[in-house]
Amino acid sequence: MFHGKHHDDRLQKAALRAGIDLTPAQGEQLIEFARWLSTEAVDAGGIGPDEGSRIVDRHLADSIIFASAWDRTPADILDIGSGVGLPGIPLAITHPNATVTLLDRSRERCRLARRAVCVLGLENVSVEQGDALRVVGRRDVVTFRASLPPVSAIEAAVPLLSDRGCAVVGLSRTTEPRLSLTSPPGTTLDLLHIDEGVLDSPAWLLRMTLTNPRILDSDPS
Repeated sequence: MFHGKHHDDRLQKAALRAGIDLTPAQGEQLIEFARWLSTEAVDAGGIGPDEGSRIVDRHLADSIIFASAWDRTPADILDIGSGVGLPGIPLAITHPNATVTLLDRSRERCRLARRAVCVLGLENVSVEQGDALRVVGRRDVVTFRASLPPVSAIEAAVPLLSDRGCAVVGLSRTTEPRLSLTSPPGTTLDLLHIDEGVLDSPAWLLRMTLTNPRILDSDPS
Protein backbone atom coordinates (compact mmCIF):
# COMPACT_ATOMS: atom_id res chain seq x y z
CA MET A 1 0.00 0.00 0.00
CA PHE A 2 2.78 2.44 0.91
CA HIS A 3 5.55 1.34 -1.43
CA GLY A 4 5.65 3.09 -4.77
CA LYS A 5 7.22 6.03 -6.54
CA HIS A 6 4.78 8.61 -5.16
CA HIS A 7 5.40 7.77 -1.51
CA ASP A 8 9.15 7.29 -1.98
CA ASP A 9 9.40 10.63 -3.80
CA ARG A 10 7.40 12.41 -1.12
CA LEU A 11 9.66 11.14 1.65
CA GLN A 12 12.80 11.95 -0.34
CA LYS A 13 11.60 15.49 -1.10
CA ALA A 14 10.81 16.15 2.54
CA ALA A 15 14.17 14.75 3.62
CA LEU A 16 16.02 16.83 1.02
CA ARG A 17 14.23 20.00 2.15
CA ALA A 18 15.24 19.18 5.72
CA GLY A 19 18.87 18.54 4.78
CA ILE A 20 18.62 14.80 5.51
CA ASP A 21 20.34 12.15 3.41
CA LEU A 22 17.62 9.51 3.71
CA THR A 23 19.07 6.00 3.59
CA PRO A 24 17.21 2.98 2.16
CA ALA A 25 17.02 1.48 5.66
CA GLN A 26 15.44 4.66 7.04
CA GLY A 27 12.99 4.71 4.15
CA GLU A 28 11.98 1.14 4.97
CA GLN A 29 11.47 2.04 8.63
CA LEU A 30 9.29 5.00 7.68
CA ILE A 31 7.16 2.79 5.44
CA GLU A 32 6.88 0.22 8.24
CA PHE A 33 5.69 3.01 10.55
CA ALA A 34 3.14 4.05 7.92
CA ARG A 35 1.79 0.50 7.82
CA TRP A 36 1.52 0.41 11.60
CA LEU A 37 -0.27 3.77 11.69
CA SER A 38 -2.76 2.70 9.03
CA THR A 39 -3.64 -0.53 10.84
CA GLU A 40 -3.01 -0.77 14.56
CA ALA A 41 -3.05 2.97 15.29
CA VAL A 42 -6.23 3.56 13.27
CA ASP A 43 -7.95 0.55 14.83
CA ALA A 44 -7.08 1.80 18.32
CA GLY A 45 -8.24 5.35 17.61
CA GLY A 46 -4.76 6.83 17.79
CA ILE A 47 -5.20 8.36 14.35
CA GLY A 48 -8.38 9.20 12.46
CA PRO A 49 -9.90 6.54 10.18
CA ASP A 50 -9.89 8.95 7.23
CA GLU A 51 -6.12 9.45 7.55
CA GLY A 52 -5.13 5.95 6.49
CA SER A 53 -4.82 6.75 2.81
CA ARG A 54 -2.66 9.86 3.26
CA ILE A 55 -0.34 8.90 6.09
CA VAL A 56 2.85 9.38 4.08
CA ASP A 57 1.82 12.77 2.67
CA ARG A 58 0.13 14.28 5.70
CA HIS A 59 1.96 12.69 8.60
CA LEU A 60 5.36 11.21 7.77
CA ALA A 61 6.63 13.78 5.25
CA ASP A 62 5.07 16.53 7.36
CA SER A 63 6.97 15.23 10.40
CA ILE A 64 10.31 14.99 8.60
CA ILE A 65 10.00 18.60 7.46
CA PHE A 66 10.29 19.79 11.08
CA ALA A 67 14.03 19.13 10.74
CA SER A 68 14.27 21.94 8.19
CA ALA A 69 13.97 24.38 11.09
CA TRP A 70 17.33 23.63 12.70
CA ASP A 71 20.81 24.30 11.40
CA ARG A 72 22.72 21.78 13.51
CA THR A 73 22.06 18.14 14.29
CA PRO A 74 20.41 17.97 17.72
CA ALA A 75 21.66 15.68 20.46
CA ASP A 76 18.19 15.42 21.93
CA ILE A 77 14.62 16.15 20.88
CA LEU A 78 11.51 16.51 23.05
CA ASP A 79 8.23 16.01 21.18
CA ILE A 80 5.39 17.53 23.22
CA GLY A 81 1.88 16.23 22.64
CA SER A 82 3.36 13.47 20.50
CA GLY A 83 0.26 11.28 20.38
CA VAL A 84 1.25 8.11 18.54
CA GLY A 85 4.69 9.50 17.72
CA LEU A 86 4.24 12.39 15.31
CA PRO A 87 6.59 14.05 14.53
CA GLY A 88 8.86 12.36 17.07
CA ILE A 89 9.18 8.88 15.56
CA PRO A 90 9.97 10.02 11.98
CA LEU A 91 12.54 12.43 13.47
CA ALA A 92 14.03 9.59 15.52
CA ILE A 93 14.30 7.41 12.41
CA THR A 94 16.01 10.15 10.41
CA HIS A 95 18.23 11.24 13.35
CA PRO A 96 19.46 7.93 14.81
CA ASN A 97 22.16 9.63 16.91
CA ALA A 98 19.65 11.87 18.69
CA THR A 99 17.86 10.89 21.88
CA VAL A 100 14.13 11.46 21.32
CA THR A 101 11.50 11.74 24.05
CA LEU A 102 7.81 11.44 23.17
CA LEU A 103 5.65 13.25 25.74
CA ASP A 104 1.87 13.00 25.94
CA ARG A 105 -0.75 13.33 28.67
CA SER A 106 -2.83 10.38 27.48
CA ARG A 107 -2.02 6.94 28.88
CA GLU A 108 -3.54 5.23 25.84
CA ARG A 109 -1.60 7.33 23.34
CA CYS A 110 1.59 6.64 25.28
CA ARG A 111 0.81 2.92 25.18
CA LEU A 112 0.39 3.10 21.42
CA ALA A 113 3.59 5.12 21.03
CA ARG A 114 5.52 2.52 23.05
CA ARG A 115 4.05 -0.17 20.85
CA ALA A 116 5.24 1.67 17.72
CA VAL A 117 8.73 2.09 19.18
CA CYS A 118 8.82 -1.65 19.92
CA VAL A 119 7.56 -2.65 16.45
CA LEU A 120 10.16 -0.44 14.78
CA GLY A 121 12.98 -1.48 17.11
CA LEU A 122 13.95 2.11 17.89
CA GLU A 123 16.58 2.28 20.62
CA ASN A 124 16.89 6.07 20.68
CA VAL A 125 13.28 6.77 21.74
CA SER A 126 11.61 6.90 25.15
CA VAL A 127 7.93 7.58 25.86
CA GLU A 128 6.75 9.55 28.89
CA GLN A 129 3.26 10.34 30.11
CA GLY A 130 2.99 13.84 31.52
CA ASP A 131 2.59 17.57 31.02
CA ALA A 132 5.06 19.95 29.42
CA LEU A 133 4.94 22.23 32.45
CA ARG A 134 6.42 19.48 34.62
CA VAL A 135 9.30 18.49 32.37
CA VAL A 136 12.75 18.68 33.97
CA GLY A 137 15.89 19.34 31.95
CA ARG A 138 16.63 21.00 28.63
CA ARG A 139 16.87 19.78 25.05
CA ASP A 140 18.39 21.02 21.83
CA VAL A 141 15.02 20.82 20.07
CA VAL A 142 11.42 20.90 21.30
CA THR A 143 8.62 20.15 18.81
CA PHE A 144 4.88 20.78 18.83
CA ARG A 145 2.66 19.39 16.09
CA ALA A 146 -0.96 20.49 16.63
CA SER A 147 -0.59 19.98 20.38
CA LEU A 148 -0.66 23.58 21.66
CA PRO A 149 -1.56 26.99 20.21
CA PRO A 150 1.56 28.88 19.07
CA VAL A 151 1.55 31.33 21.99
CA SER A 152 1.25 28.54 24.56
CA ALA A 153 3.86 26.45 22.76
CA ILE A 154 6.57 29.10 22.74
CA GLU A 155 5.89 29.97 26.38
CA ALA A 156 6.18 26.32 27.37
CA ALA A 157 9.34 25.82 25.32
CA VAL A 158 11.57 28.60 26.68
CA PRO A 159 12.59 26.86 29.94
CA LEU A 160 13.04 23.55 28.10
CA LEU A 161 15.66 24.72 25.57
CA SER A 162 19.40 24.30 25.90
CA ASP A 163 21.84 27.01 24.81
CA ARG A 164 21.07 27.93 21.15
CA GLY A 165 18.28 25.38 21.10
CA CYS A 166 15.11 25.83 19.09
CA ALA A 167 11.42 25.06 19.35
CA VAL A 168 9.46 24.15 16.21
CA VAL A 169 5.69 24.58 16.06
CA GLY A 170 3.62 23.13 13.23
CA LEU A 171 1.17 25.65 11.81
CA SER A 172 -1.33 25.76 8.94
CA ARG A 173 -1.26 23.36 5.98
CA THR A 174 -3.59 25.51 3.85
CA THR A 175 -3.12 29.27 4.11
CA GLU A 176 -0.35 31.43 5.51
CA PRO A 177 -1.06 31.95 9.22
CA ARG A 178 -1.61 35.43 10.56
CA LEU A 179 0.31 35.57 13.81
CA SER A 180 0.76 38.42 16.24
CA LEU A 181 3.49 37.16 18.54
CA THR A 182 6.19 38.79 20.61
CA SER A 183 9.48 36.97 21.02
CA PRO A 184 10.14 36.02 24.65
CA PRO A 185 13.27 37.70 26.06
CA GLY A 186 16.46 36.17 24.72
CA THR A 187 14.78 34.50 21.73
CA THR A 188 13.99 35.12 18.08
CA LEU A 189 10.92 34.00 16.13
CA ASP A 190 10.86 33.02 12.45
CA LEU A 191 8.04 31.89 10.18
CA LEU A 192 9.23 29.22 7.75
CA HIS A 193 7.39 28.40 4.53
CA ILE A 194 7.46 24.95 2.95
CA ASP A 195 6.59 24.95 -0.76
CA GLU A 196 3.69 22.91 -2.09
CA GLY A 197 6.09 20.89 -4.23
CA VAL A 198 7.68 19.42 -1.10
CA LEU A 199 4.48 18.32 0.65
CA ASP A 200 1.02 17.84 -0.83
CA SER A 201 0.12 21.42 0.12
CA PRO A 202 1.95 24.51 1.37
CA ALA A 203 2.97 24.40 5.03
CA TRP A 204 4.32 26.78 7.64
CA LEU A 205 6.46 26.25 10.71
CA LEU A 206 7.13 28.64 13.57
CA ARG A 207 10.70 28.51 14.89
CA MET A 208 11.82 30.01 18.16
CA THR A 209 15.58 30.07 18.78
CA LEU A 210 17.18 30.71 22.15
CA THR A 211 19.79 33.36 21.35
CA ASN A 212 20.72 34.59 24.82
CA PRO A 213 21.46 31.77 27.27
CA ARG A 214 21.73 34.26 30.13
CA ILE A 215 17.95 34.17 30.47
CA LEU A 216 18.43 30.64 31.81
CA ASP A 217 20.55 31.83 34.73
CA SER A 218 17.50 32.45 36.90
CA ASP A 219 16.44 28.79 36.48
CA PRO A 220 19.21 26.45 37.62
CA SER A 221 17.36 23.21 36.76
